[in-house]
Amino acid sequence: MEGAKLAQTSKEEKRTKKSKITWKKIKEQKALILLSIPFVIWLLVFAYGPLAGWIMAFQNYKPQDGILGSTWVGLEHFRTLFNEPTFYNALKNTVGMGLLGLVFGTISAIAFALMLNEIRFTRLKKLTQTISYLPHFVSWVVVANIVISALSQSGMINEFLTNLNIIDGPINFMADPNKFWGIVTISDVWKETGWNAIIYLAAMTSIEQEMYEAAEVDGASRFQQMLHITLPAIRPIITVLLIMNIGNLINIGFEKQMLLGNNIVADRAIVIEKYALDYGIGMFRYSFGTAIGIFKSIVSLSLILIFNSIAKKTGEGQLM
Repeated sequence: MEGAKLAQTSKEEKRTKKSKITWKKIKEQKALILLSIPFVIWLLVFAYGPLAGWIMAFQNYKPQDGILGSTWVGLEHFRTLFNEPTFYNALKNTVGMGLLGLVFGTISAIAFALMLNEIRFTRLKKLTQTISYLPHFVSWVVVANIVISALSQSGMINEFLTNLNIIDGPINFMADPNKFWGIVTISDVWKETGWNAIIYLAAMTSIEQEMYEAAEVDGASRFQQMLHITLPAIRPIITVLLIMNIGNLINIGFEKQMLLGNNIVADRAIVIEKYALDYGIGMFRYSFGTAIGIFKSIVSLSLILIFNSIAKKTGEGQLM
């Protein structure tokens, strides 16, 4: 026991020595430090600088008075926010669509990466990768028009289902509020699956080929190799990406919902960012909009810390 404790102590000391920053290390990495300075400045100006505007959430901010001249109201805007039914509807829609996108987006990206990894013809693999990346670079305006056209009563989806006698008549998909979340999720998965699979594919390339060869000698099928070698090897990457995506669960944007939505499905399409735009900035309630932004940031940070601590306790990949 004492020997094990001594070995553990020595390991911790080595880690401490390795992680210790010295002037010698700084001089050795001075070129990289100089290259990173512009990005640090950009981060400070555009990411951390605007945080000073959070003061507006505790004021009755008016542009003509400025931050210094506006009256302080404390937590009044937060109380107003938590007393509005529309906010809770927007929160429900945001979390609902965020969870659907997280689950199906992650599963589809991993499954697609696994299938691509199994392709042995290099040219076919590269062609498939290239084609799968293309939707990511297409604007949501274009994607939304394609989806609306395909799902219209005279669109190809209704025509396909009618020809197969699956439905008796055309369905107006875009006018059904119960189908809206599914339409948004499927559209997002189609657009981003290829792009999201890049990191998983990169992680798979680092797996030693000897492991596959040994498994093949033992009689393991391709599916068994995928299940017992590939997936366990990329599990830390999956965990880290999940933590990052969970942090963005409430930051799903509003472009998809705004472009695919209409007056009939408006109640299911409103999300927090659209709510902040319409009921905050759109009504010149800048302080109220800032309060919504602070709420989103606190929720995102809390989710990251909670799930990162869970991953840390389970021994999986973690952010910090």
